[in-house]
Parts: sequence; structure tokens; C-alpha cells
Amino acid sequence: MNHETPLFPRSLHHLAAGTRRVLTTAQLRSHGVSAAEADDRCRPGGTWRQLLPGVVLLHPGPPTSEERLHAVLMYTARERSVRVPDQPGPADSTAPRYEEAMITGLAALTLHGFSSAPPLPSLDAFDVLVPRLRRLRSTGCVRIVRTPVLPVPTQVTGVPVAPVPRALADAVATLDDAATVRRLLTEAVAGGHCDAATVVRELTGAKLLNRPHVVNAVDALVAEGRAVAEDRLYRMVREHGLPDPVWNVDLRLPGGPHLGGLDAYWPDQAVALELDTRASRPGPRQEDVWFEYARKRELLERLGITVVHVTPGKLRDAAEQQAAVVRTALMAADDREPAAYVVVLPR
Repeated sequence: MNHETPLFPRSLHHLAAGTRRVLTTAQLRSHGVSAAEADDRCRPGGTWRQLLPGVVLLHPGPPTSEERLHAVLMYTARERSVRVPDQPGPADSTAPRYEEAMITGLAALTLHGFSSAPPLPSLDAFDVLVPRLRRLRSTGCVRIVRTPVLPVPTQVTGVPVAPVPRALADAVATLDDAATVRRLLTEAVAGGHCDAATVVRELTGAKLLNRPHVVNAVDALVAEGRAVAEDRLYRMVREHGLPDPVWNVDLRLPGGPHLGGLDAYWPDQAVALELDTRASRPGPRQEDVWFEYARKRELLERLGITVVHVTPGKLRDAAEQQAAVVRTALMAADDREPAAYVVVLPR
């Protein structure tokens, strides 16, 4: 054979017109291409290129970002999970399926639409999340990231991608630049991808909160997350027709002790609402924070005040249901014993 022979054997002709031309050596064998023929085509000056061990690019030029993504997944995924049809067909029938591998880290954040993540062509390597016991090594443009339990991936343009919190933790693990880390964390919350509590939980699990630049970024993230949650709370009250509360107040007993701060309070119905951001606050005093929340709720309810706790995540994902909870509490006020008189002060 020489390089004057056709670029594609007959059974691969339909792939020549596609935008992604990457196959494993096992897939090439199933199309009648022997290992010797594939090796010959991948020699310097040949018509194909070997991108990764066992993965071949079916043209001599540089791979596109899409081809690189699928190449690293073909290298890492279980062989049985990648399917290439013998004949062209509908888009969903030609899409490869990958098991036990997904894109994570910066590349995943780019695929999720993060403007603060770098474009795919600028990345030298793509992080790929695989089960801890898989026998794989990082090589070429693939960097292996191991985990005891794989999360459920999100499909983005036919590519399995780690959920944002996991991708964010894997990206932060590789970054030393404080400004970049802060931009990524802030966009995750401000962009509505996830709430601050979920990010903090993932960073804690990855043991990244012992890095000063990550801790500083998390402090900014918690503040950003609260601001975003407050804005959603205002919208929930307005868009779902709830009566206007008094916002951001402190309650006190007349001439007595401070009862605690609240994000919203309906004095006529004695209904209090508090944004529950406990899980967003990392640190060794977490138990003290939880105890304070419980103490305040018990004290207010003993005075006849109904307390509704709303998390930032529920405001993001289920605002209508949260509005219904508040409305029910307000409507039930007439059936309760009158609450104790309290003094309402601006916070």
C-alpha cells in the first residue's frame, strides 16, 4: 500500500463528509482496516494521524476541538460504549456513547458556557473523569482525574460533561491564580449554574479549602451567593403576588433581648422568612452556626411567629413552590393564637 490509495476504505466513505473523523483502532478493524494499514497511514507524511494510543485521526491536518474531545473520550471510555454505524443515519443514531468517562475541569466549564473559562483550542489538555480503579494513564492531550463515584454527566453537543460543581472543583484543583478562581466561582453562582452551598460542599470534598486563594474566593462567593439569593427572593414576592413584607429587620421583645435578624417579616400575620445559607459557610464553627439557626427558630415559634426557611437553591429551582409555602403560612395566620408583641427594627 502507498499514500496514493484512497483516504478511506469503502466502509468509511460516509465519514469523510462528517465534521468529526476520529476512530479507535478497534473500530477501524471492524471496518476492515488492519493494524498494519492503520500504522502505515499514520507514518510521517501519511494521510492519518495517531492522536492517542489506540485513537486515530482520519485526516493529516490538526484536530478540531470537537475531534480532540471525542479522541480523549475514546481513549478513556470503555471500548464497548463507543458506537460508529456502518452507514450514515439520523443524528441520534450516529452519536457515540461513552461509559465511565466524562469531560471535567476547565474544558467542562467551557462546554457549560462559562465566559470566564478559556476557549477549548487554548487548552493543551482536557481533564477526563474516570472511576478510581480504571487502569489508565495521562498522555498527550488527556489528563486523567479519578473519583470513587462518578456523577451523572450532562450531555453537551453529544459529549458527556461533569456537572458544574464537580467540574469547578476539578478546575480549581489545577489553578494557582486567585483572580481566575474567583471569576469561575462567581460565575457559577451569578450565572445560575448552581448555588454557593453546592460549590462549597464540592470544594470541601475535594479538600481544597486549605488553600488560601481558594478560601478567599469562597468568602467572595458566599457574599455573591447571598446577593443573588436576595434578588431572587424579591422577585419571588413580586412575581407571585405575595403581600409586601418589611425587609431585612431585627426583632426584639419590648425592653427585652434581641431575637434575631430576618430577611423578610409580615408583622400582621407574624410570619418570618429567613434565607438559609448555613451550608454556604465553610469553617470549623459550622456547628455553632447551625445551633444559632435552631435557637432562633425555636425562640420565635415559642412566641407564636411562624418561621419559613428558604434555601438559595430552592429559590433558584422552585420559586413557585416556595411562594406557595409562604402564602400558606400567611393564610393560616387567622387560625393561630395571636403572636406575642415584638419590636421590629431595621437591620
